[in-house]
Amino acid sequence: MFPPERIICLTEETVETLYLLGEESRIVGISGYVVRPPRARREKPRVSAFTSADIPKILDLKPDLVLTFSDLQADIAAALIRAHVDVQRTITQILDMIRTLGALVGAADRADRLAGELAATVGFARKRAVQSGMKPKVYFEEWDEPMISGIGWVSELIEAAGGIDVFADRASGKSAKDRIVTYQEVIRNEPDIIIGSWCGKKFRPEKLAMRPGFDRVPAVKYGALHEIKSPLILQPGPAALTDGLAALQAIIANAISRKTVAVK
Repeated sequence: MFPPERIICLTEETVETLYLLGEESRIVGISGYVVRPPRARREKPRVSAFTSADIPKILDLKPDLVLTFSDLQADIAAALIRAHVDVQRTITQILDMIRTLGALVGAADRADRLAGELAATVGFARKRAVQSGMKPKVYFEEWDEPMISGIGWVSELIEAAGGIDVFADRASGKSAKDRIVTYQEVIRNEPDIIIGSWCGKKFRPEKLAMRPGFDRVPAVKYGALHEIKSPLILQPGPAALTDGLAALQAIIANAISRKTVAVK
């Protein structure tokens, strides 16, 4: 079997990975939400949003491989291939996706090197975090109405960056509804830091701070409310393990330097 020559990527992580592998010529269609790398939007036709797609346009492009993020794009997947596609939820699964994608396009060695470099970046971050001796509690909010906490790889990256995900027990949930949290739960967990990444819309820290009872939350009292843009952290691909991790490290290091974090 020859590697696929006409690939449609309905989420950003596979687009970014193929560009990093030097295999972007195989991409014939992308999601309208793709922003990494920026030139992809100029070079590739957009065929979908995130939960909807132009099926006739996709079919006209005659892809021999369509890559999706299945639990939120199940209707698209069903319309195109009538099959289930596994979802990347952990750092290990992200690295596996990179290796699998590389193998599919005949770039297994380059993909393995890329995955190894990304794994080393995360590993180095973990070693640095162990040396800090301070572990701020972090609440990562993926959506505001309802409030949804961070998915698996985000929780792992918080830990790698030196923090404690206050909702780590929810991170492995099969769907976003499994990660819905309440005002009371956030207040009770007393996060030192709150990070918003509201999936395509701007994080509003002043709106978050006005939630009932949030004036008692340490992160609100000390102004430790931050945003990480969703393309950097909420796509299960290279960006999360590089720029997303770096953003988490900077936020956590800032909280520690301001001495607003208790030693855990």
